[in-house]
Amino acid sequence: MKSKIISKERKTYLGNLKKQKIQIFLTQILILVGFLVIWEFLADKGIIDSFITSKPSRILNTFMNLSKNDLLTHILVTTYETVIGFLLGTILGIFVAILLWCSNFLAKVSEPFLVVLNSLPKVALRTSNYNLGRFRHTCNYSYGNCNFTCCNYT
Repeated sequence: MKSKIISKERKTYLGNLKKQKIQIFLTQILILVGFLVIWEFLADKGIIDSFITSKPSRILNTFMNLSKNDLLTHILVTTYETVIGFLLGTILGIFVAILLWCSNFLAKVSEPFLVVLNSLPKVALRTSNYNLGRFRHTCNYSYGNCNFTCCNYT
């Protein structure tokens, strides 16, 4: 086993590279902290509207209290459902791709249908209008596949 001998110039070069990486990282952190301090100051003085842009202390407070009101639970459920949906879609897609690759007849039969499905906007493939976050004074009445909106302005 050969031992690697590093020249003095190489050590100096690597040391300078490491120093430069540390300087860059510290400068990035300093810029981020400076931005947050200026943002907090401007929000406290009323120069920017903290209702619209919030402020770092409020965001940190909200982040620290994620477990209250089950927000963290909802985040975990959403993440879980996203990962499961991605995995199921990927596995199903791989299965269909292998099936179409193995059967030339099935690939030719399904080709026009797959082209039409691919050209549709993905939003058009959703199942219903339920829970779409409509306007404040809007209610949805769903009867099977027929959805209509009734506007109640009270």
